[in-house]
Amino acid sequence: MAMENGEIPENANEHCPGPQSESAGKSDACQGCPNQEICATTAKGPDPDLVAIAERMATVKHKILVLSGKGGVGKSTFSAQLSFALAAKDFQVGLLDIDLCGPSIPKMLGLEGQDIHQSNLGWSPVYVESNLGVMSIGFMLPNPDEAVIWRGPRKNGLIKQFLKDVYWGELDFLVVDAPPGTSDEHISIVQFLQATGIDGAIIVTTPQQVSLIDVRKEVSFCKKVGVPVLGVVENMSGLCQPLTDFKFLRMTEAGEHTDVTGKVIEYMREKAPEMLDLIAANEVFDSSGGGAAKMCMEMGVPFLGKVPLDPQICKAAEEGKSCFTEQKCRVSAPALQNIIEKLMANYWHEETPVER
Repeated sequence: MAMENGEIPENANEHCPGPQSESAGKSDACQGCPNQEICATTAKGPDPDLVAIAERMATVKHKILVLSGKGGVGKSTFSAQLSFALAAKDFQVGLLDIDLCGPSIPKMLGLEGQDIHQSNLGWSPVYVESNLGVMSIGFMLPNPDEAVIWRGPRKNGLIKQFLKDVYWGELDFLVVDAPPGTSDEHISIVQFLQATGIDGAIIVTTPQQVSLIDVRKEVSFCKKVGVPVLGVVENMSGLCQPLTDFKFLRMTEAGEHTDVTGKVIEYMREKAPEMLDLIAANEVFDSSGGGAAKMCMEMGVPFLGKVPLDPQICKAAEEGKSCFTEQKCRVSAPALQNIIEKLMANYWHEETPVER
């Protein structure tokens, strides 16, 4: 099979080092591959696609990876809300979704059903606002229920295409929403962007040990590949919402529930009106091990803060809206805003938006 432009062929082994690698055709991963002989004997040279990627990324000031060890910890929600917040500061923002098997960014940005358009400049991102563009495989699927069943080489090829063929224009920030774990997609995005400079990674976790165990691996991955850890966010850090948003139930001996919310709210209004302004909080995940803050101290990486599990931010994500524009996310929006302000102060305090 011809390997034009150094592309990894689709019939390659899963952990193919790439036909331009010095170990091509020689590494353990090459054993049994139908391309092993041609890879071992073909002259090596720089991948021309990396030059094209460098040219595209030359107009992007800052590149941020958003990672997680586990799935379902709110990484894509954080990526979406970070992008909304940066755009609200009048920065030019791009959000690249490389979670190829579970692309949820189109839903969380309110862009379901949109298509990618091509021009002589390349693929055009789908825009939420004039200064917030999005690219995802979700825009390319003929059916939203379609499963993406691809091996590593094909995934790597699409990520490379996203980086070299998408015309972002002048960007202040490119936020990359990666899938959970440390697999092909992560290795590819680091490899393709390394020459152009990656500001670092924000790692999202939940407080319990079963999530933190995998986050430690994510921190280790970043250190091994030379990507700075900008900080760790502890998401879903306790259920937290106004007391009046709760539903109150009375359970019978038979286990049936009767809704008594109206009576309880009315009683509080009459007998203890000051309770109506209270925020109720409860730990959902066990954080007795010290949570993300302790892990960050042990591993020598910054702890950015906690974001509570807030049903209102879940609703904002479902509706594809920013949690900052309305006053509904009373608990989670200030927590997210504090984390974003900390990031700006620590890393981009002198940054001013590019002219549109």
